[in-house]
Amino acid sequence: MGHREELLAAARRLVRQKGFARTTARDLVAASNTNLASIGYHFGSKEQLLNQAIADEFAEWAQHVGQIALEVDGATPLDRLAVALATIRDSYPRLRPLLVAFMEATAQAERSPELRAQLTRHVTAARQVIAEMVRASMPNVDLPGDQATAVASFIMALCDGLAWQWLIDPDSLPDGQTLMSSLGSALAAGLTVGPGDSPLSALPERAATSPGASSP
Repeated sequence: MGHREELLAAARRLVRQKGFARTTARDLVAASNTNLASIGYHFGSKEQLLNQAIADEFAEWAQHVGQIALEVDGATPLDRLAVALATIRDSYPRLRPLLVAFMEATAQAERSPELRAQLTRHVTAARQVIAEMVRASMPNVDLPGDQATAVASFIMALCDGLAWQWLIDPDSLPDGQTLMSSLGSALAAGLTVGPGDSPLSALPERAATSPGASSP
């Protein structure tokens, strides 16, 4: 294994053990048996190395969740979404250090164009992976790519919002089974439309207009 792989493996361990903000370059060098110059050569900076480690961890997690949801026999797309969210919710205790590290990385990116650009690439890649999972969950529907991407964005927003709530107040967040049973039935009822109707037809007129439109 070369220095790049050794640094990345060490970074993945350290973001779980110490988080993003508390992991130093010297921690990474000691844990990987490399040197400080290798961090800059392979990743540009310590922060970019840690961002890559966090992205790799979440990518593996997303693949695991998607596989569980897709393996449910005879499930509807809403059923699969509910299973995925339940699996995600039940993973939070194990993933807490990683969730905190991601929040810390996001805060750092606010003041660093390089980190922001890197995180943007990671988020875009994750959105495309989830969009492909969405399309795989609907094999009999010819879902356009832009719609699959929009659904993926919605799912990511749900996951991020649940994670934020759980980090702040874990005891008040419903458990995975409750999320799965109630969300599936609520979405199924709320998204039901009549033949030929659009879901947007249920929106109030003002809510369906563009943000810049004048009020009636």
